[in-house]
Amino acid sequence: MASTRPDGLDGLDEHDDGGRLGALTRYEFTAELWRWQARTDEWVFVSLPQDASDEISAVPRPRAGFGAVRVTATIGSSRWTTSIFPEPGAAGPDGARHPRYVLPLKKAVRTREGLELGDEVRVAVETHH
Repeated sequence: MASTRPDGLDGLDEHDDGGRLGALTRYEFTAELWRWQARTDEWVFVSLPQDASDEISAVPRPRAGFGAVRVTATIGSSRWTTSIFPEPGAAGPDGARHPRYVLPLKKAVRTREGLELGDEVRVAVETHH
């Protein structure tokens, strides 16, 4: 699923806010937009696949609060630097809990790309090393 590009973050577009942190691992997947039900505001996410989440969890890297991992995300023509967050997962076959990372989709991206809750969207997430 992952592919490493040793050349860093070449080809960033005008929607990127920086984040040139070195080599990266890229994950591409399709996921459905969903709203976090614990809050009444408009927090919308997509969930990363479990295998990508497991790979990301296994790589030692500095993490921000709440176990966040800095990434560059791409949906359509929108590209931005943000963080993904671990959501507690179910116990796997080994009995251990396996968190699944979620990517928040800010309203500006959803508007620019014409996305609504429940839509399936193609996502690329690049983790920084």
